[in-house]
Amino acid sequence: MTDRPNFLFIMTDQQRADWLGCAGHPVVRTPNIDAIAAAGMRFENFHATSPVCMPNRATFMTGRYPTTHGLRYNGCTLSTRANTFVDVLAASGYHTAAIGKSHLQPMTAFPPLNPDAPETGPIAEAWRDDGGYYEQEEPGRYQDEDWYQFQTPYYGYQHVDMVTEHGDKCGGHYRQWFKQRAPNWQALHDKANQLPHDYTCPQAYRTPVPEALYPTSFVKERAIQYLEGRQGEADPFFAFVSFPDPHHPFNPPGKYWDLYKPEHFALDLPYEAHHNPTPPMRFIHEAWQSGAKQFSAQTATMASERQLQEAMALSAGMLTMIDDAVGEIVASLKKAGLYENTVICFNADHGDYLGDFNMLLKGAMPFRSISRVPMIWSDPADRTGRTTDALAATIDLPATILERAGAKPYNGMQAESFLGLLNGETDGHRDDLFIEYNDGGPRLGFTTPSRVKAVVTDRYRFTIYKGEDWGELYDLAEDPNETHNLWDDPAHASVKADLSLRLNHLLADLMDESPRAQRRA
Repeated sequence: MTDRPNFLFIMTDQQRADWLGCAGHPVVRTPNIDAIAAAGMRFENFHATSPVCMPNRATFMTGRYPTTHGLRYNGCTLSTRANTFVDVLAASGYHTAAIGKSHLQPMTAFPPLNPDAPETGPIAEAWRDDGGYYEQEEPGRYQDEDWYQFQTPYYGYQHVDMVTEHGDKCGGHYRQWFKQRAPNWQALHDKANQLPHDYTCPQAYRTPVPEALYPTSFVKERAIQYLEGRQGEADPFFAFVSFPDPHHPFNPPGKYWDLYKPEHFALDLPYEAHHNPTPPMRFIHEAWQSGAKQFSAQTATMASERQLQEAMALSAGMLTMIDDAVGEIVASLKKAGLYENTVICFNADHGDYLGDFNMLLKGAMPFRSISRVPMIWSDPADRTGRTTDALAATIDLPATILERAGAKPYNGMQAESFLGLLNGETDGHRDDLFIEYNDGGPRLGFTTPSRVKAVVTDRYRFTIYKGEDWGELYDLAEDPNETHNLWDDPAHASVKADLSLRLNHLLADLMDESPRAQRRA
């Protein structure tokens, strides 16, 4: 096995596990990502630890659960006191870079979601202000023409090319790059100038921004520049390349808008296919049927069959554009002579309902469509194409990367490496895994911010909701599409009890073991 390999870790935003050619999707074309899978191990049962952007990205960085690392829901921040696996790599002699979307700090100036939070006294929080700088992803940092100089290291990253937000109007360094290359940038960002189209799906927008100036192209360009700059360097590198697509809004540029047709996609799981839907499902279904306005552009919604097919076609266009970019990035890696000593990973931060039960986007119901994500690991030690159905999760990645780099983790990581699985030393990795979702406000019919905890095994998904006497139980072997909620089925009472105990054991393990005690008493 190659000592101290380089790492090229590619992440997409809001991509389902089944939306790859190599995963068997009948329509979506991803030949370059498929090529990575053909030279590595593809996971078929890999899950986000939290099925929403910021908490799961912070888990990726720390190897700790959201409840422990503190970035519990979108809008919080990852403390600058938090160590990350990237810090460990940098301390071990790696050069580290983040190119694209990071989202470890808020990237808008919007106020918090929950207006009904209780008032506090003269001391506002349980923890004192740590004095950290938490404004580096906010829009105000990038208003000037000159490139915003990041305060580094940024959670361990020594080099940062930042992209914030989503769609064609991303911010961060991308916005500065865009303005430098487009004297008419304001016109290109004016919704009044969108190109003609007849799509009616929520957040479908035909951008006039050309392909060469779209955020995916920026991430590709800066990644290639970084890799070219590492040619001949003695120190290994860890490059995190993070695309803000195929996250909504649905606005692939140029040819990618027309690349797929809505009628190419089938709605296999309409709302009626679900038996015993949960209250949040019924809530959004009733809202959709009544024509009520959606609460948030980021929250699960329902749409018609045609609208969902349109969203699928546009998502596929965005994903194929990413695939084309991945092909060029890997080609540059090879041209620079770095491929033979570089681990290449492909992953997503969470999925998307994308038509399941007439739903779009994401929310409090951790169906596999939003929790199960693509994960590919291509290692120079073994470029053999393989698949595994072993359970694994985002929280496992830091320990795995560190072990492969020959670096020791810090105290407080809450998962273990799956390198033994990659090396063929073990057949499995986990018996179960824990997923948590915490919301920043009351949505989807909840009167208070939802708190969702789930345990997933190779056979079942069991989910509880804080303060509710209903929940979810799915037999994934008999019902892989999660259409039959068995929560109220007396025949599954013993299974429910066993999974409840498993969940309690996982919850009991959430205690933060860092820092270690300095005395016995």
